[in-house]
Amino acid sequence: MKNRVLLMSMATLLGLGASAAMADPKISRMSPPSQLFATAGAQAAPMISRFLPGQRFDLQATIIPDAGSSITQIFGAIDDVPLSAPAGVISIVPATAIVKASPGAVVASLRGYSNATVGVHTLTISATQSNGKTVTAKGNFEIVGLQTGTNKIKNVIFMLGDGMGASQRTAARIMMNGYSQGKVNTKMAMDTFPNTAMIMTASLNSIVTDSAPGMQNYVTGNKAQNNQEGVWPDDTSDKFDNPRVEYVSEYLARTQGKKLGIVTTADVFDATPASNAIHTQDRGAGTGIVDQFFDDADKTGLTVLMGGGRKWFLPATAVGSARSDSSDYVLPSDVVAGWNVASGKLDKSRDLIAEFQAAGWSYAPDKTTLTAGNTPKKLLGLFAFSNMNVALDKIDGRRGSSKVVSDYGFTDQPLLDEMTSKALQVLDANSPQGFVLMVEAASIDKQAHNMDTERMLLDVIEFDHAIKVAQDYAKAHTDTLVIVTADHETAGTTIIGASKVTDAVLQTKEATVKTMRDDVVGNYDAAGFPKYTLAADGFPTTTNVDYRLLIGYGANADRNEDWRTNPEPIHDTQQSLDKTAPLLSAPKLNTYDTDARNIRDADKGLFITGQVAGSSAVHSGGDIPLSAYGLGSDLFKGTIDNTDVFFALMQGVVGGTSFK
Repeated sequence: MKNRVLLMSMATLLGLGASAAMADPKISRMSPPSQLFATAGAQAAPMISRFLPGQRFDLQATIIPDAGSSITQIFGAIDDVPLSAPAGVISIVPATAIVKASPGAVVASLRGYSNATVGVHTLTISATQSNGKTVTAKGNFEIVGLQTGTNKIKNVIFMLGDGMGASQRTAARIMMNGYSQGKVNTKMAMDTFPNTAMIMTASLNSIVTDSAPGMQNYVTGNKAQNNQEGVWPDDTSDKFDNPRVEYVSEYLARTQGKKLGIVTTADVFDATPASNAIHTQDRGAGTGIVDQFFDDADKTGLTVLMGGGRKWFLPATAVGSARSDSSDYVLPSDVVAGWNVASGKLDKSRDLIAEFQAAGWSYAPDKTTLTAGNTPKKLLGLFAFSNMNVALDKIDGRRGSSKVVSDYGFTDQPLLDEMTSKALQVLDANSPQGFVLMVEAASIDKQAHNMDTERMLLDVIEFDHAIKVAQDYAKAHTDTLVIVTADHETAGTTIIGASKVTDAVLQTKEATVKTMRDDVVGNYDAAGFPKYTLAADGFPTTTNVDYRLLIGYGANADRNEDWRTNPEPIHDTQQSLDKTAPLLSAPKLNTYDTDARNIRDADKGLFITGQVAGSSAVHSGGDIPLSAYGLGSDLFKGTIDNTDVFFALMQGVVGGTSFK
């Protein structure tokens, strides 16, 4: 073992007297999660929790005494060797989430444990309550060994199309390049990657993941619960004290000195960007999340952070700020000591942009500043109060044909390829030991939730432009690996065919099943090959073409469909000024007219009954494709779990690969 023999040791706790019932105490939860604990003795595969040699993670247990008793001793061991720890790392606190039902419940934690011995290890926890009754439970975890290879990956570029399944990729290819007699005219950049795997996407607690574990499972090698980032579930109410697991960024910053870049078209506090560096049970805790980005940058190697989300960086009194003490963080002392991280504080008046700048970061509030010729050592770019505008609206703004970006107040936003290019420029110049760059096309997912087809697909095209930038970098830097994948698929998106009528005729159709569906939707031979024309900027000159591509949704809420591009995006409630004009007037989902139709297209759209409740389409649970390019790309093949990606990636970075 690399580190000292670590802890969990003995503890004496105050509590109530012994119960007359003399029942046994109970260990209700253990971390890391394991089949051995969950199924009371089963030790067969799958191993739920796996780690690299030396990767850090927390050990934790919840112990519930019999009514009227208290827990007086807790003992822990790994492979029957007792755990011990330096002062301040162990903690025993009330299990506040269950204390009403079980007043004496406690959570015992050993922070920052690691193990260097390859193989399966058994964690044993024993507890004694005040009446002398004891309980023992066992869990297990695996330390995964790495093979020795001749070539090590220096740089990793992880391209994440949030919500992007196979159909989104195919539909964007049709819109971008078209088909002739069944053959694609030109492949997208992501289509040219030589190696492909299919990814199983379930989270720790569901076959349908959300974006938080959808991302973090790739970069910790471990399953997380929905809505949680870099942690496992616990039984306390604190948003930031859950048992942690070390990210690839933290591991490689600590062991190799690599830097981290995070680029997104979402708010930077959002689930995918945060699930590369942040530890919290609440993906919505925005103030604490962005504060952690800065406070622990020396632990993650964070060097580039770009996207939307300016509202979290502005002091609470500033226009547009969303900072609040209720979403901020203060860590318990054992987390601070065990992980050697900042303690945090409730500071809603913090000017985080100023603090980044004082720490040597350059700040870009818009595209013009971003694309200036200089190469800063560290770069913060915040281009909107919350989520950035989508590609369709940004492009229309640049072409002078849309007022959406003006309504949002940010007319000079960069495209994702421009952000990616600048991030690579900064990281290449300032990361002698290499880097990990995560680039997210966030609104593929967000617009699929809205069932806004054209906005979804243009974001896939924008993403592919960024992928080309990453691929070109890898061609010039042959020690670089590029991965393109998704965290999950959104909305059950599927290509159903193409319109049988021109756009002019489509606009005359009444909202009936016969006229808007039977007379319009062309399947099989009637679908043909939809044709779009690309402008010099790489996006369609218009999406309202004759005989257009038609998309259906299988995980949809109620919607109206007129098959045409909506002039405005759906109201974004994450925008800090969404309740003031002009954003207030944006079309809203789940607003119905007297015929119970979605008001966005109520005067012309065909009402389609959804398969899920609410106003938004949902994530689906199907496998999604992964494409890999560059050094180590041969490590990705077959049908694999999302956590397997971490170990394949780290095999190439830490162990090396024989492939070139």
